[in-house]
Amino acid sequence: MPVEPTREEFLYFSWPEKALFYVIVYACLAYMAFQIVQRVRVWLQGRPIDWCPTRQGRAYWLPTMDGLRHWVRNIVIYVLEQKKVRSSRPKSGAPMHLMIFYGFLTLLIATTLLAINTYSPIKFHHGAYYLGYEMVVDVMGVVFLAGVAWAALRRWLNLKVELGAAMVDEPKQMAQRRRWPMSHAAADFWTLGLLFVMGVTGYWLEAARMSAHPQPFDWSSPVGHLWAQVQGPYSPLAYKVVWWFHMVWVFAFFCVLPKMRLRHILMAVLTTAGKPDAPMGRLRPISMEEVEQTEQIGAKLAKDLSRWHLMSTDACMECGRCTEVCPAWSVGKVLNPKQLVQDLRGAMVSGADLAVSLSPEALWACTTCHACVEACPVLIRHVDLVVDVRRNLVSEGQLSGPAATMLRQTGSTGHAWGQQSNSREDWMKGLDIPLCRDKVEFEYLFWVGCAGATDPGAVKTTKAVAELLKKANVKFACLGREEACTGDPARRVGEEFLFQEKAQQNVSMFEKYGVKKVVTACPHCLNSLKNEYGDFGSSLEVLHHTQLLQQLVSKGSLLAADPKRGEVTFHDPCYLGRVNGESDAPRALLSDAQAEPEHRRHKTLCCGAGGGRMWMEETPAQRPANRRAEELVSTGATTVAVACPFCRIMLGDSLKQVRPTQEIRLVDLAEMMLERNSGQITPP
Repeated sequence: MPVEPTREEFLYFSWPEKALFYVIVYACLAYMAFQIVQRVRVWLQGRPIDWCPTRQGRAYWLPTMDGLRHWVRNIVIYVLEQKKVRSSRPKSGAPMHLMIFYGFLTLLIATTLLAINTYSPIKFHHGAYYLGYEMVVDVMGVVFLAGVAWAALRRWLNLKVELGAAMVDEPKQMAQRRRWPMSHAAADFWTLGLLFVMGVTGYWLEAARMSAHPQPFDWSSPVGHLWAQVQGPYSPLAYKVVWWFHMVWVFAFFCVLPKMRLRHILMAVLTTAGKPDAPMGRLRPISMEEVEQTEQIGAKLAKDLSRWHLMSTDACMECGRCTEVCPAWSVGKVLNPKQLVQDLRGAMVSGADLAVSLSPEALWACTTCHACVEACPVLIRHVDLVVDVRRNLVSEGQLSGPAATMLRQTGSTGHAWGQQSNSREDWMKGLDIPLCRDKVEFEYLFWVGCAGATDPGAVKTTKAVAELLKKANVKFACLGREEACTGDPARRVGEEFLFQEKAQQNVSMFEKYGVKKVVTACPHCLNSLKNEYGDFGSSLEVLHHTQLLQQLVSKGSLLAADPKRGEVTFHDPCYLGRVNGESDAPRALLSDAQAEPEHRRHKTLCCGAGGGRMWMEETPAQRPANRRAEELVSTGATTVAVACPFCRIMLGDSLKQVRPTQEIRLVDLAEMMLERNSGQITPP
C-alpha cells in the first residue's frame, strides 16, 4: 500500500527535547516582544494621532470597521503588492528586494500553515497539498537566497567603490554622491549573513531529514532531495544536531530583529497600515489652542511630532531611495533625507533638539518637492517632519535674508514679491477682464497668483489663459486687487499663522462672491486651494489651467497645440505631476508629440523653487534647476514647455547657464495653445 505524502514533526524527538525547544523559542519571542514594547514607549511620547479619515486626513486606527478596511487596503497595496518597490527603477535594486520579500513571505506563510496543522485539530498537511506545499517552499527558498546573495554582492561592490575613491584621496562625500546612496555598514552584512545562513541551514535540515528518514515522495523538495543524495545517509542523532544548529540561527533572528534594519519587516507593516489618509501636499494645521498648551509652535523635540511619524522612522529600511531622488542632495547640498530620518530616530531616544540633530542647513535646503515621500517604500512623510521643525525655527526668529523679507512682504502687502494690491490688475489693461466686484456672472474664478500677476514671463501665461477662456466662451472672473497670496510660500518656509491669516482672508472672499470653482496656472496655489483650504471652511473644485484647457479641447471648444514631433519637451512641475497626480492633461495639450525627458510625470526633477527656496540665496553650482535644464535640452528639443510660474522663473535662468549659445525657447502650454487657436506666435 503506497504511503500518503506527509511528514512527522519533531522526528526522533523526545518530550524533554520538545519542551526544551518550546522554552527557548518562547524566551526568544518574549525578548523580541520586550524590545518592541520599548520602542512603542518611545513612539508614545509623541502627539496622539488626530488626523481624520477622509475629510481632514486622519490616520485610521482599530477597532472601527473603517479603520479595519483602511488597514487591510494599505497592507494589501503597500506590503503584499509592494507598490512602491515595484514602481522603483531597476537601479534601485527593486527586483532584488522583491526576491527577498516574496521569498521570506512564502517561508513565513509556510511556517504558519505548518503550525496550524500541528497545533489545531484541523489536519491538512498531507496528500497532494503536501506535495505542492513542499515544491513551492523549496523553489521560493532559492529565490530568497538568490535575493540575499544579490544584496550582499551589491553592497560589497559599492563598498569597493568608496574604498577605491578613498585610496585616490577622493573626498568621502563625493564618493557617496557618485554611488547609490545606500547603507553598507557592517551590521548590514551581518544581517544578510544571518538571513543567508537561515536559508542554507533550512535546506540542510530538509536534506538531513530525507537522509535519516527517506520517503518515495521526497522529490517534491528538489533542492533538499538533491542535497540528500549528495550527502548520503544520516543517523537520527546527526539529524537532530542539524535540526538544533538551524534553530540556533532562528532563535538569533528573533532576538536581533528589533535591533537591526530587519525591524522594518514588522514596523513597515504598522506604518503602512495606519498611514495618514491625507493628500501628499497637505500639511497639518496648528491651532492657537495647541500653541497655548505647548507654549511653542512646531516641533522642537521628537515628542512634538505625531506618534505615527515617530513610528515611521523605525520602519525606515535605509534603502536610500529618498536620497537618490532628492534635488538638494543631487547638486551637492547637505540635505540627505535618509540621514535626516536616522538622526530623528536618534533624537527620539536622546531627547536632543531636532534643529540641532537634523542640521538647520539641511532643513532649509529642502524644496518640499515630495520626491522623497513619493519614493519611500514605507511611506515616511519627510516633508511633514521638515516643515514642523522649520515652524519652530521661524517662531524663534531663526530665519533671515530674502526668505524673511518674503514673509514680511506677504504679511504687509499680501504679495510674496511685495507688490501693492493694485498692481495685481496691471496685466489686465486693455484685455477687458471681468472682475468679481463688478458683480458679473461667472462659473470659474481665475486665480492669478502673485507670480502670475507680477513676473513678466508668468504674466504671458496669465494673459494666454484669459484669452483662451474667452475664446472658449467660459464664464470667468478675477478678484484683481482683492486677491491675496495663498500663503503657500509662507507655510512651506514655516510661518504657519501667516498662511492661516491669508487662507482665512481668501476664503472670506470666496464666500463673499459665491465661488464654487477655481482655475489657476500655479500648481502651488492649486495645492493650497485644493488640499489645505478645506481646513478653513473652503469647499471648492480646483483645477489647474491645463486640466480645464484639456476639457475644453476634448469638447471641441479649443484646439490643442500642434508642435512637430520631438520639437518640444515638457517639464512636469512637482506640485502638479507628483503632489497632485496630474500629468496626462498637460501632455494631451501637446498631442503627445513631445520628447520625454528621463525624469517625468510623478518622478519629475524639481526646479528648486518650492519650499520657499525661490526666495533663498542659491550657489550657482548648486542649482537644482541647472540639472533639470540640462536633462530637458538633452532630449534634443528646442522648446521647453512648462505649466508653473515658479518653474518658468527657475528654468529661465538655468537654460541660459547650461546652454548660453543655444536658442532654447521657454513657454507655457497655454501660450502654445493660444498660438494654435489664434495663429499668432508668442514673442520670446
